[in-house]
Amino acid sequence: MPTVSIIGRPNVGKSTLFNRLVGRRRAIVHDLPGVTRDRIVGEADVGIDHRLQLVDTGGLAPDAALGLNEQVLLAVEESDLLLLVVDGKEGLTSADRAVWEQLRRYDKPTQLVVNKADTRHAREGYGEFYALGIPTVHLVSAEHGAGVEDLREALSRALPESLPRRAEAPAVAIVGRPNVGKSSLLNRIVGEPRVLVSPEPGTTRDPIDTLIRRHGKDYLLIDTAGIRRRSRVSGTPEELAVMMARRQLERADVALLVLDAAAGVTTGDLSIAGTAWELGRGVVVAVNKWDLLDDDRRQHLERGWERLEQLLAAPRRVNVSAATGRGVGRIFGPLDETLAAFRRQFGTGEVNRLFEQAVTEHQPPSLQGRPWKLFYATQVATGPPTFMLFANRPLPRHHAYRRYLENRLRQTLGLEGVPVRLVVRKRQ
Repeated sequence: MPTVSIIGRPNVGKSTLFNRLVGRRRAIVHDLPGVTRDRIVGEADVGIDHRLQLVDTGGLAPDAALGLNEQVLLAVEESDLLLLVVDGKEGLTSADRAVWEQLRRYDKPTQLVVNKADTRHAREGYGEFYALGIPTVHLVSAEHGAGVEDLREALSRALPESLPRRAEAPAVAIVGRPNVGKSSLLNRIVGEPRVLVSPEPGTTRDPIDTLIRRHGKDYLLIDTAGIRRRSRVSGTPEELAVMMARRQLERADVALLVLDAAAGVTTGDLSIAGTAWELGRGVVVAVNKWDLLDDDRRQHLERGWERLEQLLAAPRRVNVSAATGRGVGRIFGPLDETLAAFRRQFGTGEVNRLFEQAVTEHQPPSLQGRPWKLFYATQVATGPPTFMLFANRPLPRHHAYRRYLENRLRQTLGLEGVPVRLVVRKRQ
């Protein structure tokens, strides 16, 4: 699939254009320059059966910190075509010229996008941008969509036909508190500096998608902003990042929950785990910085682990060190097992035999003076496994017997670390 990167100085509308071309709100958009820090990747349709991989990048700037320019230039190297975005309202600036001087060295096909065509200045003065020497110029309004369809057609003509779409890869959201090593772990898995790494908490703001292949299997890894309590969020971009990080769990099959081994299991870790569980996502726990533990901290971690293990119904766990690579390769075994459990389908006969045995071994309670009686059970959905139970009366959501049935299912069917849903219907 051809790759197109959106490049430009900060705050010219790159993320807005990216969202417009991809067709959904993937990148964070805000008036504060430098909100986009990492490379954001999405697929954009530019014609019938013609797709491209679109990359949104942080703004190129002479005084950029945290390796931002390096991330942009890595995207340039990997691209088949560049879209240089400028602000038509402000006109041609020295910063635009400096960005183009950097890009010219790579000798990549480039098209110029003059954004903010909804302003009079952009419409009347965009000709000045031809001074850059880029022959193909598009006048668009990324915010309102003007000129975007013409841009799609131009991209379709300029790029080769895309390959057929791969089978959908399972989505794994890498979640955790800020500064526990999520981005470092992703970089270690991928084997390249795919995401910015900094000791400053909250460096990752946008969700990052990375498609990888391991042992003949594809995985879509989603790196998310560190989820923190609302009271700890500082600034509007951080609030947006928290909101979008939670959204990533909704489009994932499994969450890879990263813990800081030295800090133990914190209330923040439990909160994130609870969010993943409520959304019905399987969870694998990666205990990072394992190599830094002494005996006292290891005991502290294990004491806290009991609470997390109970909340997530005995999730699969891997002790790793993103810094050294220790244990990272062992993550995919538990991921595969949890993904398989998340999507597992069981026959109706097997399900009914299991419930009959569970009821025989532990008699149902009496509700309002009458015994609860199960007539029939069947699986009605996967991801997570969901079972419909027909009984003489409903079973309260938080009833102890419901939890008993869920745990019995999980233990017997190998569904550790995966939520089990029971829907109890009254049969007349």
